[in-house]
Amino acid sequence: MKTGLTRRDFIQTTVAGGVGLCAGSAVTYFSVVPPANARDQVNAITNARIFDGTTVIDARSVLIADGKIALVGGELPSGVPVLDAHGATLAPGLIDSHVHTDSDGLKTALKFGVTTELDMNGQWSGRARRSVAADDSLADIRAPGAGLTPPGGHPTEYQAESKNLLIRYYPYPTVSTPEEATAAVAKRVAQGADYIKIFLEDGEVVGHPGLPMMDDATLRAAVDATHRYGKLAIAHAVTLETATRAVSAGVDGLAHLFVDRPHTPDFIEAMAASGAFVIPCLVLNSSAIGINAADLAADPRVNPKLDKSWLDALGRSFNTFPEGRLEVMYASIRALREAGIDILAGTDVSEPLPGFGGLAHGASLHDELRHLVAAGLSPSEALQAATATPARRFSLADRGRIAPGLRADLVLMRGDPLSNIGDTLSVEAVWRRGARLATLT
Repeated sequence: MKTGLTRRDFIQTTVAGGVGLCAGSAVTYFSVVPPANARDQVNAITNARIFDGTTVIDARSVLIADGKIALVGGELPSGVPVLDAHGATLAPGLIDSHVHTDSDGLKTALKFGVTTELDMNGQWSGRARRSVAADDSLADIRAPGAGLTPPGGHPTEYQAESKNLLIRYYPYPTVSTPEEATAAVAKRVAQGADYIKIFLEDGEVVGHPGLPMMDDATLRAAVDATHRYGKLAIAHAVTLETATRAVSAGVDGLAHLFVDRPHTPDFIEAMAASGAFVIPCLVLNSSAIGINAADLAADPRVNPKLDKSWLDALGRSFNTFPEGRLEVMYASIRALREAGIDILAGTDVSEPLPGFGGLAHGASLHDELRHLVAAGLSPSEALQAATATPARRFSLADRGRIAPGLRADLVLMRGDPLSNIGDTLSVEAVWRRGARLATLT
């Protein structure tokens, strides 16, 4: 498969509307919207189509007060600053359930309506995370700390390529035995991990064949220890064999969809019985098999929001597993959906390094939604995969839905993404804790 092939052949012919440009005029204001840091002021959004995280509801207005959703529908108080969102859709802020991020990534994600990123391996200190929580110019974050892997295991092979010096020279902690895995989980939890990441990767799919992998006893010990602390165990597994091992060990979620072969009925049955979820990261798999995202970079709803390094990254692909087939992965998604398995939207975006490609913070989550619809999810189900479903599975009880009392993490999109999933990219306004992002570029 050629590296220069774009995903347009796979997606645009499958999803009605493809990546068509947004239509209609911008929203209008009937009075001044409060400044971005004024959460103590009250403001409202009216005449919007409202997707509440699970479905489109009858209400057409939302009242925001003190960083929270104060009212959905009903009569608004007089004198409230109002944004008339006629012709637009209001949805909960989007959640990218698989990233590797920094402050620049969080800032970029928010421009695309991604109000929460779930990091899946990193070194976020408590101080840094508290700073992010208080900064409404950044997407919020949850993180597991360093993932569990054996000596020499994935992702240590990427350290030398990182521009982040803390990552490049960090003595990555590894585990070799069940006892070491148990101790490592305890340490991560003491450091404030929200969940635990476990790597099962032989390197074949990621272009580094021959990497050592964790044995089953150590894997099971890591999962059991994680559950004793009441945390989720999330497994990196990009082959059907490693995914099967992870599910057998009792993990709560798979951070990837396997890319090497078709699903089997036995795997789907085991996955459904386990109650585990999957974060397919189809945008990553697409890049791994040689499909770039140059069409996404060229979209006028994307291009002005990204700097050259990210635009260049979208124009490349990993191309580490060209024998993979997107249609086969789509078939696996359909089987997972039909079995009632929760599907969460994620991207695995990290840094815009020369060897990485096809991904960018924020923008790629919208691309993932298009992939999910092309794979057989309805637009509503795809939006659930980026809102209510990850909020439920990761116990983010204060977000992911539009309901009174929840955080006012919101995104306003021109058009109707429930009819054309491509409209999610037509972001017109973003609120994080009720603070409207001052600029989207």
